Amino acid sequence: MMLKFNMHEQGASGVSNPHGRGGKPRCMWFGLTGRNASGKTTVVEWLKKHGYKATSCSDSIRSWLHEEGEEITRENLIQGGRTLREMGGAGILAEMLRDSNSDEKKLVIDSIRTPAEVEALRQRVEFQLIEVRASREVRWERLQSRARPGDPETYELFVEQEEAELIAVNTSGQALDATAKMADIVINNNGISDELDRALENLLKPDES
Repeated sequence: MMLKFNMHEQGASGVSNPHGRGGKPRCMWFGLTGRNASGKTTVVEWLKKHGYKATSCSDSIRSWLHEEGEEITRENLIQGGRTLREMGGAGILAEMLRDSNSDEKKLVIDSIRTPAEVEALRQRVEFQLIEVRASREVRWERLQSRARPGDPETYELFVEQEEAELIAVNTSGQALDATAKMADIVINNNGISDELDRALENLLKPDES
């Protein structure tokens, strides 16, 4: 397991000063980005156990799909996100979450998929973007094990869906590659759960010491 802090060199605490935005405050907002089955949900659940409220850019899409009478599938979530971005702009999902959680001091936001969503959340000075990485082979094994409804059933479909999410063809699409390049923190999650736990403990150490 490797916990990598981007943009600036690590200080003695092991946590960087991302994007030169001043010292790390005790109130923190974390955003999660990464490819399918990289371990984002595991990171969210860990932070919830440490007092963070969890939400997701996908929650807004799920609410909209429910109102439209559509089934909650991965394909519908992707298309629903495109539709909402076409209507409200590329950062609309994050803007809605940011404004509805303005009083929260400890928040983790899953499923950040566009640079515009990152920019919307960076209006909060305490926001840091975490990219969770794992190899394609590891992620395919995890995806098969979790058997989540809507997940691709074949490796070929898994790869096809992933490639479609990496680069946006317009402002309403997902852009995981461009979003990942904006990460303040990168967690390489190819290892076992104990290694991930240690990496996350190091991440919070400046806040909880």
